[in-house]
Amino acid sequence: MYSREVIDEVISRNDIVDVISGYVKLKKNGSSYTGLCPFHNEKSPSFSVSGQRQLYHCFGCGAGGNVITFVMEYENMTFLEAVKMLGERAGVALPQTSMSEEDRKERGIRDRLLEINKIAATYYYRQLRSENGKAGLDYLKKRELSDSTINSFGLGYATQSTGNLYKLLKDKGYDDDILKESGLFTYERGIHEKFWNRVIFPIMDINNKVIGFGGRVMGDAKPKYLNSPETRLFDKSRNLYGLNIARTSRKPNMIICEGYMDVISMHQAGFNQAVASLGTALTPGHARLLKRYTDNVLITYDSDEAGVKAALRAIPILKEAGLSTKVINMRPYKDPDEFIKAMGAEAFQERIDNAENSFMYEIGTMLRNYDRGDPESETAFEREVAAKLVTFKEKLERDNYLKAVCRQFMIPEDGMRQMVSRLGNQEGIISRNAGAGTPQPTVERKPKKKREDGLRQAEKMLLTWLISDRDIFDKVAGYIKPEDFIDPLFSGVAEKVYEQYGTGNISPAAIIADYATTEEHTEVAAMFSADLDESLNNLEREKTLNDIVIRIKANSLNHELNKTVDPKRMQEIIIEQQKLNQIHIKL
Repeated sequence: MYSREVIDEVISRNDIVDVISGYVKLKKNGSSYTGLCPFHNEKSPSFSVSGQRQLYHCFGCGAGGNVITFVMEYENMTFLEAVKMLGERAGVALPQTSMSEEDRKERGIRDRLLEINKIAATYYYRQLRSENGKAGLDYLKKRELSDSTINSFGLGYATQSTGNLYKLLKDKGYDDDILKESGLFTYERGIHEKFWNRVIFPIMDINNKVIGFGGRVMGDAKPKYLNSPETRLFDKSRNLYGLNIARTSRKPNMIICEGYMDVISMHQAGFNQAVASLGTALTPGHARLLKRYTDNVLITYDSDEAGVKAALRAIPILKEAGLSTKVINMRPYKDPDEFIKAMGAEAFQERIDNAENSFMYEIGTMLRNYDRGDPESETAFEREVAAKLVTFKEKLERDNYLKAVCRQFMIPEDGMRQMVSRLGNQEGIISRNAGAGTPQPTVERKPKKKREDGLRQAEKMLLTWLISDRDIFDKVAGYIKPEDFIDPLFSGVAEKVYEQYGTGNISPAAIIADYATTEEHTEVAAMFSADLDESLNNLEREKTLNDIVIRIKANSLNHELNKTVDPKRMQEIIIEQQKLNQIHIKL
């Protein structure tokens, strides 16, 4: 592990606001910054970043920590990997370090899996160009892929005869324990290669390392496409096919499509900002990943019914991640690959330029279910449109969309405005006291958290007070010592707080770095990120502080009295208990 001094330097040289701004859109809010939490779905910002304390905390899901823990969680890195990344970012020269046995073991497994995947990718690549790979190469040529494109994506082929890849890896010294982890083999009823008689698409992470594979079967066997299972390297919800290239495309948007061939065909045509999810529907994790590289996403899913449904599922997910979303119309063709082959790259660029706003696309899709020649059906359509408009929380945005929808779909604006207002009142979204057309969003209700033990809550509150105010610390330290905190976590934190005040270098972020688990990071970050109740006047704050100090000290004395067997110490504790009411800290 790195020394305490090195870790502290990495933290101090990487301003948490700057780092997190690269992942999350932050807005100044008083002394801190707020934004949508990258670790859970939310519509109202509950994610707070404090530049003063160098901490982040989400009041919705509870995630929290310092700049290192943020990178660990967001990038799915180990502690050492995150420190190394941040060290390189800030130009901190990191010394060679020895890992813990657990970290060394984990790193060793991941490195061996990457080696195995690289060997497998090379094997499949060579098979495609061998006599046995003719079927795969013919298929790719039939799909009009150039040699350059095939090479760029490292496409390969898994032959019908299996066993050669397994033998190759065994000959190189890899045992079955690690080969099972690779996802390349199945071990039911013997050992079999997962991919056979398939064109192979290596899946790479953003650093161009092979983390998994996809395979397209030759013929009509099922499944048509097969992906690697989840492994230590491969998480479908955190990776996108083609992102390793698309992230450096320097295009003003990213295009999300359905499959490998769509991505490859678009890249070959010059649209190298195309990516695809890996055999799964678009997830919030994918949306957050896209948000790191762009603010604008174009959806180009298949134009059939399944593709339309997939687009309708993806739109709200992308919007929640803060992405501006449009939909590309590919009709009369099914997918981008077909469109580009038939119409060419210039025509596809025109479709990109004329992509439809995602909300208007949703309304247009809804319209297919109604007969506007029938008054009852027309009213039902307009009612559904109103229900969609009500979901906009900001009045200005809602009004702009209302006008646009009414204009494009020839709906009377006054009637729609009244319907939106009435529907909002019924659902409690718009204040009943507001005039027509002035909807007010309700406060989003969060599930109630389990009530915390009163004493533990008092200890946490006192620590929040101590780290926030040097003057209060100086006054409280005469009565409360770190050992007076009964909760082991809080006692440890108190010891570090007292130690930092002793040196004059107060750094909550450095304290968090001493804790190993996500749960500890979250709890300590929540404590240090909490704000003191500003609604209390000075006398109320003073009384609250004294009550907490007396309660913690009384509990500490009772705890010690129950454990001690020394008569002299018992007598001392009893005397101290009698003096508790004499404690009075003035603010």
